[in-house]
Amino acid sequence: MIHHANHIRPNVDGVKVGGHQASSASMAAIMSTLYFGVLRPEDRVAVKPHAAPVFHAIQYLLGKQTLEKLVDFRAFGGAQSYPSRTKDTDDVDISTGSVGLGVAFTAFASLVQDYVRAKSWADTTRPEGRMVALVGDAELDEGNVYECLLEGWKHGLRNTWWVIDYNRQSLDGVVREGLYDRIEAIFRAFDWNVVTLKYGALQREAFAEPGGERLKAWIDAAPNALYSALMFRGGAAWRERLSDEIGDQGAVSALLARRSDAELAELMANLGGHCVPSLLEQFEAAQSDKPTVFIAYTVKGWATPLAGHKDNHAGQMTSTQIEQLRQSMNVREGHEWEPLEGLKDPKGVQDFLNRVSFNAAGSRRLSSPQVETIGPQFVGTGPTSTQAAFGRILDAIAKTDSDLARRIVTTSPDVTVSTNLGPWVNRRNLFARSEVADVFQREAIPSTQKWRFAPDGQHIELGIAEMNLFLMLGAAGLSHSLFGERLLPIGTLYDPFISRGLDALNYACYQDARFLLVATPSGVSLAGEGGAHQSIASPLIGMAQDGLASFEPAFADELSVIMDWAFDYMQRQGDARPDLADWPRDVTGGSVYLRLSTRTIEQPMRVMDKALSDGIIRGAYWLKPPTPQCEVVIAYQGVLANEAIEASAQIGGDRRNVAVLAVTSADRLNAGWHGAQRARLHGDRDARSHIETLLADVPDRAGLITAIDGHPATLGWLGSVLGHRTITLGVEHFGQTGTVHDLYAHFGIDAAAITAAARSFMPGRRANA
Repeated sequence: MIHHANHIRPNVDGVKVGGHQASSASMAAIMSTLYFGVLRPEDRVAVKPHAAPVFHAIQYLLGKQTLEKLVDFRAFGGAQSYPSRTKDTDDVDISTGSVGLGVAFTAFASLVQDYVRAKSWADTTRPEGRMVALVGDAELDEGNVYECLLEGWKHGLRNTWWVIDYNRQSLDGVVREGLYDRIEAIFRAFDWNVVTLKYGALQREAFAEPGGERLKAWIDAAPNALYSALMFRGGAAWRERLSDEIGDQGAVSALLARRSDAELAELMANLGGHCVPSLLEQFEAAQSDKPTVFIAYTVKGWATPLAGHKDNHAGQMTSTQIEQLRQSMNVREGHEWEPLEGLKDPKGVQDFLNRVSFNAAGSRRLSSPQVETIGPQFVGTGPTSTQAAFGRILDAIAKTDSDLARRIVTTSPDVTVSTNLGPWVNRRNLFARSEVADVFQREAIPSTQKWRFAPDGQHIELGIAEMNLFLMLGAAGLSHSLFGERLLPIGTLYDPFISRGLDALNYACYQDARFLLVATPSGVSLAGEGGAHQSIASPLIGMAQDGLASFEPAFADELSVIMDWAFDYMQRQGDARPDLADWPRDVTGGSVYLRLSTRTIEQPMRVMDKALSDGIIRGAYWLKPPTPQCEVVIAYQGVLANEAIEASAQIGGDRRNVAVLAVTSADRLNAGWHGAQRARLHGDRDARSHIETLLADVPDRAGLITAIDGHPATLGWLGSVLGHRTITLGVEHFGQTGTVHDLYAHFGIDAAAITAAARSFMPGRRANA
């Protein structure tokens, strides 16, 4: 597969194709043993990214992958470079690619499985599955792996297997000596079972021979780099080195002499990770639900001419070497793609494949019915912040006896109270597999938080690591597919710290996980905390992140409408509600990001009719519509509503020359605009986006002022829609401490700055210098 992609298939653009032959070879026996002998349909697997070709080959043998996809490996429409739930057509449980994330994901998937099975509404007739990660040893360099281990320990992690492909090589060379001892110690510290698969059956048989204990001692003492180098050099080199160092002991010399160079090379390559009987024995013996790590010694490039060479990560076999491999495996020329070519008993092997337990249940992608939404929960018109409104809306949902309320699960990285999840938790409790009383309540110590841990709890409290938050949201957001029970996950964190977990957020979206991300407080409006706690780029992240619909409402009623829509949007599967389809995701659904604020602002007194509700969801509506005399449009997003309204009053007075555009989602406005452009390019001349429709009523001569407590590029594109002159206001530099008034004036996003910018568009009313 890899050779064809790189050397047979025409390479029209000259760009490297790749495919990791050596990394695939080291996993072949491990994956064959698991998929054909150990795994059950309810198990879920995250495959080491560089072993994707082995995974696709196994799926091909099981009838879940097509020849066309294999031939087009790493080509457009073919089998993916790394296993993908959304891009591959074979049976991928967990996407991998960004190393380390698939590993940690299995731990959170196991926690979600426990959460679901503890609920009275769940179907528990389906057996518990094991969450299995096939791990490259270099993936253990990733910090998120250890953050995950700590979180798993806190929550009593179960039913999790990690199988480490310990080939002792990374991308650039051989790993440091002593790594195994550190790995083992770390897992034992977190109360995992540690199973070491170091010696294969051939090696153990040799150790039992006279002199075998000396051979074992030499293997145990051999440096990683030396072992890899001798693997590459082959049997004669092994004999020379072993004879020089331990071969003058009589019995040891005889042990070596009884084997040809080829047999000696096979013996030294017979590590535990390449020995199917040894693998099968240890996998089948691991019956406990205690988390277990298997450290499987392997050789990178095993059974190929690349074996052991320090440059083999990106190395590929030559055509001559591939031809020699074909002949050695009895594969007829021109029959390389036939599934069972070269085997002595293909019918017997096919009969075996037909009985493989892992493949017995048909499709392993599960489903769950959609949960009915209950309509927007409006929480009054008094002055409030969007963060406070979020807490009250969620509390209103918590009071209902609705399926929606039962299926919501909240989580937060140690900021539950400060992101206004407290009322929800007080009503719905924290989750634990066994009940834990609130000691402060039991000791009669007054507290606003009545936090009882119980199996019926609906909040999962996490430590402060944001990577763990997004991995948890990803796992919970795939519960309907992995475990057959739908969850509606809500995760809260501080808006500036989205960047801390951005890789895991992107990973969750790439898997098409469904969740509601609530980030607050945002922008320099968090004035007293200073630049480290203020966010600038997060609106642009919301716009750029595929699979994530981003909103920044100013008012509580907008937030109520958006949250109700979000619970529906999170569940769409491609054939629901095309009524607002300004972009393809409106039909297929996705996750939602809300950027909220702690700043209290006045709320409008108004009726939420369908036109207003639709405008909020589409991304914008006229707070003050334009007239034919309009000279300036002030377009704001989020918490700058007060400044925009105040500026419009200062400029306009009694004249109707200023319009105010309330932008609730630059993301959806922009996506709809691009969608309409694409439609027109494909022949639909009448296609118009929501923002084009809104701005069509603005005279060409009018100027456009955009304002946001965030990066100005978020709204800066609005002038390109119909060609209006535009001034963009926002925050481009790290903030500092002060009052909101101080910082808004400093960054030029207060009402005075908006007014000055607007007057620069008006003849005879220039702003003062």
